[in-house]
Amino acid sequence: MASLEINLTLIGGPTVLIECLGLRLLTDPTFDEPGSYEAGGIMLEKRIGPAFSADNLGIVDAVLLSHDQHFDNLDRTGRQFLHRVRNTFTTRSGAERLGGSAIGLSPWETTHFEGSNGQRLYITATPARHGPPGIEPIAGDVTGFVLGISEPGDAVYITGDTVWYEGVAEVARRFRPRLVILFAGSAKPRGPFHVTMDNNDAIETAHAFPNAKIVAIHNEGWAHFTESQEDVVRAFGTLGLPSRLQILERGRPEHMVL
Repeated sequence: MASLEINLTLIGGPTVLIECLGLRLLTDPTFDEPGSYEAGGIMLEKRIGPAFSADNLGIVDAVLLSHDQHFDNLDRTGRQFLHRVRNTFTTRSGAERLGGSAIGLSPWETTHFEGSNGQRLYITATPARHGPPGIEPIAGDVTGFVLGISEPGDAVYITGDTVWYEGVAEVARRFRPRLVILFAGSAKPRGPFHVTMDNNDAIETAHAFPNAKIVAIHNEGWAHFTESQEDVVRAFGTLGLPSRLQILERGRPEHMVL
């Protein structure tokens, strides 16, 4: 298998610019400055703005949107940004709400698109559960994505907002990505249970994908995150896995060879 060069730039929260083979992809766009949001009877507080604005981002071939219903994954400026993008891949229910260029995918559904340079990319939607069993009617549909260059699922897995559960384990059985971008932070917007991966979930994920580099994001910038990037680093170090973890600094491109 030929090596794959990739650049990752953390903009903030769940928003990462992925650049590989001339393609520019963006996860969950969040570009608002700090502020508060009322959503579904709870208040979310954003404490840190983006590393740079959407106007400074340049051309993006596609947005990979895990879900549209929560402000910490798609804020007001991020929603406006979608109008500038040719392809937005998300859940089927999210595509119905968003309209425009949004393309809805069901779990395990694979599609492909060609970037502005003619490079083909395979995109497969993956299951995600945004909290403990029974949360689905409250949290709504969420998706992850596996990206493939020469074949589906051979490059990158983006978990989206999910906890570790059977759906993520099934992704590991079906695909062999070289990089896993997991949404961590142990978010607790509704009480004592976490709705994104905590450190234990992150460790489970690392073991499920033993040949993949791990990048943990969505663990800074919001009041409802209860575990930080430093917590993830300590957890991986304690269990002898520090070499598996790639740390991103906000606004600084990180070059990786996979």
